[in-house]
Amino acid sequence: MTDRLPTTRGGYDALRERLARLKTIDRREIAREIEIARGHGDLRENADYDVAKNKQGMLEATIRDLDDKLARAEVIDVSQLTGERVLFGATVMIADAVTGIEQTIQIVGEVEADSKVGKINVTSPLARSLIAKHVGDVVKVQSPGGTREYEILDVKYV
Repeated sequence: MTDRLPTTRGGYDALRERLARLKTIDRREIAREIEIARGHGDLRENADYDVAKNKQGMLEATIRDLDDKLARAEVIDVSQLTGERVLFGATVMIADAVTGIEQTIQIVGEVEADSKVGKINVTSPLARSLIAKHVGDVVKVQSPGGTREYEILDVKYV
């Protein structure tokens, strides 16, 4: 894969920190678990050893995945962006046109998206409908529950 992965500086730094923790702390912990399990006897009938080796394999797969994502990351400096037009990295305040409920979201890349904290993937239906729109625009978003409309109240780049 050679596709670039857009990410904010914060998302890139968080990914690097996670990778560093996995390569140092978590690798050492699993190596210790394997060593302890080896001391329990015959490896062919040692469930602790099998579990530890499986954990090691999953950890190494995660490390390879994060290495790949970091190599393909394209860091976008959101602090250099301004205006009322929604672009990648924008923090957008929207209001549901029917309920009036307001919410603030940030449009980010795949590697840092987390809807629980209001960070949505740039490829999500909501983000795609907001991109290139301006404060005051109303956008329609197709959701599983039907079409929803949102008004863009504010756009910030922080």
